[in-house]
Amino acid sequence: DQFCRGSAISNKITVLVCTSAAQELLASKTSDKMMLAQRKFGAAQRSHSRAAAPMVARASRRSLRCEARKVALLGAGGGIGQPLALLLKMNKFVTELALYDIVGVAGVAADLSHCNTPVKVTAYTGPEELAGCLSGADLVVIPAGVPRKPGMTRDDLFNTNAGIVQGLVQAVGKNCPQAVLEIITNPVNSTVPIAAETLKAMGVYDPKKVIGVTTLDIVRANTFVAEARGLDMKDVDVPVIGGHAGATILPLLSQTTPPVTFTEAEKKAMTDKIQNAGTVVVEAKAGKGSATLSMAYAAARMAESTLLGLNGEPNIYECAFVQSEVVAGVPFFASKVLLGPHGVAKVVGLGELDAFESAALQAMLPQLKTEIQKGLDFAKNVAA
Repeated sequence: DQFCRGSAISNKITVLVCTSAAQELLASKTSDKMMLAQRKFGAAQRSHSRAAAPMVARASRRSLRCEARKVALLGAGGGIGQPLALLLKMNKFVTELALYDIVGVAGVAADLSHCNTPVKVTAYTGPEELAGCLSGADLVVIPAGVPRKPGMTRDDLFNTNAGIVQGLVQAVGKNCPQAVLEIITNPVNSTVPIAAETLKAMGVYDPKKVIGVTTLDIVRANTFVAEARGLDMKDVDVPVIGGHAGATILPLLSQTTPPVTFTEAEKKAMTDKIQNAGTVVVEAKAGKGSATLSMAYAAARMAESTLLGLNGEPNIYECAFVQSEVVAGVPFFASKVLLGPHGVAKVVGLGELDAFESAALQAMLPQLKTEIQKGLDFAKNVAA
């Protein structure tokens, strides 16, 4: 397994499609079964009283319906888009990968087309070709936008990225309103509300189909906790709730699988490390980018989980930033969600928080509410 509990590829780099050629790839089934079992194993070991989301641990994958799935990637020529396109090209559940950007995407598509996987790759450049990219898409993933630079917060990106996201979401609403929409573009705490309000104004909003991708926070939390406690990374699951910026990122260390213990000082240090991990990468790249590779990895995991849900695989859980009633007065919130044939099948509660987590949750809410409202106001003002 290359992805811990959420792989987008098998380490044999095989891609399965529903044709007669599928029989030639039977050797990959063992790694596929392990991959899915690892994803679902997570919280199955957690006691019911503390679990943020029940999961079913199963040793094998049932016989899946393999359906043709078109995935549209908007912003495919960027720092996240290119590695994410590669990972999606290697995903067994994708049959067509439609790449869009304002420049340079034809070269990315040409490059990817030489990879010997059955996924068909097409390129679309500029607004006049966006409709063709989106037509018939089952899943739309948006990493488009400007990256964060040293000294910038995710909120500093708002003025540029808000307009980019709104324009792309309008195109989604016109051309593939039935598609699941996954938003990577920061600030996610604001861009997801923008997407929701934009689709509402168009009369095509379905809260089950608009998802903010916070998976990188979970990937980082799993990595850091595994390293700190000497655990196998593929076995570790740390739920991360709240939002996707700074203090709004709240890892629930008390709900980690397998159970781990931290002192109060260790909890604070680990929480700070997870919250500030993106800034560490931005500073390390010294103005030449942000967290692109790890973000692509995390987005590929989320995309695969979504495709599994669309294909009818039960008990697929991920944390995501979605429309939610989990916390009163907070219309969007990141928590465990169950993914199904129509997108988000269920938003799961938080489970039992310890005192540290409860205090951190209350402390973050003013920031999260402000960032959500900023997105809602932007979309409403533009619509007006």
